[in-house]
Amino acid sequence: MRPRRPLRKRWSPALLSPLILTVVITCLAFSTPRKVAFSRLLTAVPALAASVWPVLPTVLLGAVCVAIMIGLSLVYPDLGTWFTVGAIAAVTVAAAYACHVRILREQAFLQLRLVADAAQKVLLRPLPRRVGRLEIESMYVAAAAQACIGGDFYEVVATPYGVRLIIGDVRGKGLPAVGAAAAVVNCFREAAYDEPTLEDIVRRLDTSSTRHSCTQPGEDLLEQFTTVVLAEFPHQGDCLRLLNCGHPPPMLLRGGELRVLAPSTASPMLNLAALIGTDYTTDTIVCAPGDQLLFYTDGVIECRNCEGEFFALQDWMRRQDPDSPRALLDRLHRDLLRHGGGLSDDVAALAVRVRGTARGETA
Repeated sequence: MRPRRPLRKRWSPALLSPLILTVVITCLAFSTPRKVAFSRLLTAVPALAASVWPVLPTVLLGAVCVAIMIGLSLVYPDLGTWFTVGAIAAVTVAAAYACHVRILREQAFLQLRLVADAAQKVLLRPLPRRVGRLEIESMYVAAAAQACIGGDFYEVVATPYGVRLIIGDVRGKGLPAVGAAAAVVNCFREAAYDEPTLEDIVRRLDTSSTRHSCTQPGEDLLEQFTTVVLAEFPHQGDCLRLLNCGHPPPMLLRGGELRVLAPSTASPMLNLAALIGTDYTTDTIVCAPGDQLLFYTDGVIECRNCEGEFFALQDWMRRQDPDSPRALLDRLHRDLLRHGGGLSDDVAALAVRVRGTARGETA
């Protein structure tokens, strides 16, 4: 689809400002004494138009300003009209060129946004709201205002072994972080169906992440680590299996009581297995119907206010009622922005509520 040009956009005060300025200057020029010479301010009108209008309207407005000056010369013959007309013409030519360059950049930026949106749908594709006996909602907020994706990622898949999910954070920012995140997510989507245990999945993730890091020239492999949490909700039984590789621990809310699901034994982050080893530990937690879980990245707990205080996620979770996952994430997003006024790091979160039966079953 061809990008729309600014002239086709809905009119707004900013878009009308060149016309408003033209009318104001014209009225002042005709209603004030000649020695005040408000007419010379017409040279600024094409420059203003170039910042918000396409090329043709900018040129036409410059021609209107020239016509105004010619009409003004009939009222004040000794005004020095041709000097101002020449200045308006020169500014109009320069403004038209600047406007052309601006539109090309806007179109290039729009194309980049379209590519970023497509990449986001591949990396962070929309999750189903119900998977088996789980209600799941997701949230992703980029720290940069114009960014769509970054190094935070998540995925949920239903497999023969149960519902499996991953949430993680790649060290670094920019395109290298996005590429590393994509390598991990794509590997998880395949391994989650094939591997019988979470330990087998994370070994494949580590291999995929390391191979991707080796393709990045000039980077130290030990500095390209990735933190992840893998979770498995078996189809049968009220339990949850967790494997945490250096990631902030999930939180479990049950009957108003909060439990931080910290790992019993630390497992190495991705890309560090060659240095630390492959001793991965899976913890099993009782998970009953009605439980609410929050998986998140470090952008949540590292959000600071103007006084340098971190967002107290545990205290915040204790104040939450067992509500829907969507309502929980909406409140979290609102309170993060209220606490920090803005985000210094990307934020990703998954809210999961366990139900008693799977879709299609009766309670």
